[in-house]
Amino acid sequence: MAKRCDICGKGPVTGNNVSHSHKKSRRRWLPNLQRVRVSVDGQNTHKKVCTSCIKSGKVVKAA
Repeated sequence: MAKRCDICGKGPVTGNNVSHSHKKSRRRWLPNLQRVRVSVDGQNTHKKVCTSCIKSGKVVKAA
């Protein structure tokens, strides 16, 4: 399963966990994806959409 938004393309971002002693280990920040029923060209389908796209109204939910 790809952790990528179907609308804006937002995906995982990498960085470091930094301990108190300043040791570094790799980590990932994952986008908050939700599986939403979306109306596309009169058809209802499921898409993986990030919550920022849902809140901003870029997605029209199916009734």
